[in-house]
Amino acid sequence: MKKKIGFFQSIDFKIVFVFIILLLVALELIGAYFVRQLETKLIDNFQEERRLQVGFLDNTLQPLLKDDKNLSLNEEITRLLTDFSGNGVIEAQVINPKHRIIGTSDSTNQSIVGENSNDRDVHQALLLNSKITSQYRDQTTNDRIWKLVSPIIASDGSNKVLGAISLKTNIETVYEQIEEITFIFLNASLISMGLTILLALFISRAITKPIAEMTNQTVQMSGGNYSGQVKIYSEDELGQLSLAINELSIKVEDAQESTEAERRRLNSVLTHMTDGVIATDRRGKIIIINEMALEMLNTSQEDAVGQSILKILKKENEFTLRNLLKNDQELTFDFSTPETPLILQGGFSLIQRETGFISGIVCVLHDITEQEKIERERRDFVSNVSHELRTPLTSMKSYLEALIDGAWQDPAIAPKFLQVTQEETDRMIRMISDLLNLSRMDASESTLALEYVNINRLFNHVLDRFDMMIQSADQFEKKYTIKREITNRQIWMEIDTDKMIQVFDNIMNNALKYSPEGGVINCSLKETHDNVIISITDEGMGIPKKDLPHIFDRFYRVDKARARSMGGTGLGLAISKEAIEKHNGKIWANSIEGEGTTFYILLPYVPYEEDDWE
Repeated sequence: MKKKIGFFQSIDFKIVFVFIILLLVALELIGAYFVRQLETKLIDNFQEERRLQVGFLDNTLQPLLKDDKNLSLNEEITRLLTDFSGNGVIEAQVINPKHRIIGTSDSTNQSIVGENSNDRDVHQALLLNSKITSQYRDQTTNDRIWKLVSPIIASDGSNKVLGAISLKTNIETVYEQIEEITFIFLNASLISMGLTILLALFISRAITKPIAEMTNQTVQMSGGNYSGQVKIYSEDELGQLSLAINELSIKVEDAQESTEAERRRLNSVLTHMTDGVIATDRRGKIIIINEMALEMLNTSQEDAVGQSILKILKKENEFTLRNLLKNDQELTFDFSTPETPLILQGGFSLIQRETGFISGIVCVLHDITEQEKIERERRDFVSNVSHELRTPLTSMKSYLEALIDGAWQDPAIAPKFLQVTQEETDRMIRMISDLLNLSRMDASESTLALEYVNINRLFNHVLDRFDMMIQSADQFEKKYTIKREITNRQIWMEIDTDKMIQVFDNIMNNALKYSPEGGVINCSLKETHDNVIISITDEGMGIPKKDLPHIFDRFYRVDKARARSMGGTGLGLAISKEAIEKHNGKIWANSIEGEGTTFYILLPYVPYEEDDWE
């Protein structure tokens, strides 16, 4: 934002002020010198004129003063002095060598003629035979009086002092003339000062107007507006500067557009990156953080920017910036909560200039939660498969070794040993079949053989089969009751019949296995607006709350010993979940320990009219 400049802070005022100061100094120097020289010249001329008058009077008086027998000397001198008065002469006196006044030009003061002069200047002039000058102010008129006392010396070579002439003149007119000239000079100075101010303003405006336009253009450039151009008034230095600013504006606009395009590309890349990116300054303070990093670290832009990267990554107690950069391997950060697992892997690199100066750090965060989960599941899978295969193989090996050792000859033992071997073989075959099914689902090789099926009839068919199995003593030793609550409306759905039957079988088998003697299994099929919900509830031992989130994991067993003794592979629910999710449905369970468990299956349902089939 352009700051408003007051007049007294502007260049206009400064240029005018400098011009006035220079003019005042010049006028002061010139005026002082001129007035002084004028004053000296006028006073010198005035005094020289008076000296000439006194000299003329001296020449006139010498013949009279040499004639000692002239009885009318006083009258002649008085008449001569009377004619001499005027032209600024206040009084002229002639004094003889004995200090007696023998004539005066003052007609009102003729009584002093014949009296001795008490004038000290006269005495000094007669004594020293030299002219005496002095200047003083009249007590009455306050005018300046210039006084000249000149001895009258005989011009015949005898150097005899014949007397003295005392001349008093009014020099005030000279000073008045000097004051008038000084006043005229001051008026001329004031007029010249006014003209100088106008000229200075014109010159300053001629200079500051281009500067103001250049300033305005640079302010617009700083605000991002590069469209303006500075007007070029001349081809001098200011004109060249204006041209340079116009060229700079064009270049800065091009550079800004290029930088802005790069910034938008960078922001787009950072925004759409699946990895978190954090950039810091050389002190490790965060200056850039993208949305993915904010989401990973569960923080906001305001809270993150300015914070130490070690603090935001919760490593301030384990690492320093130097140690962090020396560590060549990527670091793992565990931000998991009881509700949400989150494991991040971070790599660090330096931001260096060509000189080698380190100006910051870049950290790239990868979310490896799923990788860690997959790796953990892989390890668990390998461990479980190894364990599940080793148990029947060990059992089979023991029985086969017994048979080889001669037990095959015992008709009471051999059939039992062979039956156990067959059961363990069937168990391994079932496990391998389940593993192959899961492998196909994971690899998306298993496709659904979809067909429109009446889900009511299909569910009833599965339950009828289990009713038959319950009634057969060969299948189950305990007795159960299956209760049904199935909607009367016939619901047709597009499903894979074999996979859906497998899901129902897995859940019903678990319900039958874990229900007590005489237990009731409640089966329900209901329709909502756009879903079909199937539930199967048993009255078994229930599932602990801590185990409930994991029952659909592969090989996971709540009671491992009991499940294994019942012949389970630990893959049934995992296969059921995969099958339901391929139908875009959901499967989950609710359980209360000691009371039983309910499995829910939700399948999307799009009703259709019979006309569609016609």
